[in-house]
Amino acid sequence: MNLRGKQKRYLRSQANRMNPLFSVGKNGLNDIWLEQVLDALQRRELIKINIQQNADEDVDDVKSFIEENSDINVVQTIGKTLLLFMPASKEKFQNYSVEVKHI
Repeated sequence: MNLRGKQKRYLRSQANRMNPLFSVGKNGLNDIWLEQVLDALQRRELIKINIQQNADEDVDDVKSFIEENSDINVVQTIGKTLLLFMPASKEKFQNYSVEVKHI
């Protein structure tokens, strides 16, 4: 799903007070970490992840890994924090995606 500017603005406003749910640390990026992020997005649709100071990867590495290996949209990057969005497949967890479609 390609997001337009207004849709991204809405998602950024909804995530303004969120705390990061996942971190990328010295263990780096792997498929198990990505599966856990995908599971969290199936229930929440919108999460933040943080890249720790001791991580070997930088923001661009994490962003490209996520976008190449999944259908997750990276909505925003601020410093070492990324905002991720993916519509949930189950209807009962679709909160943000319903609003995003109407924008």
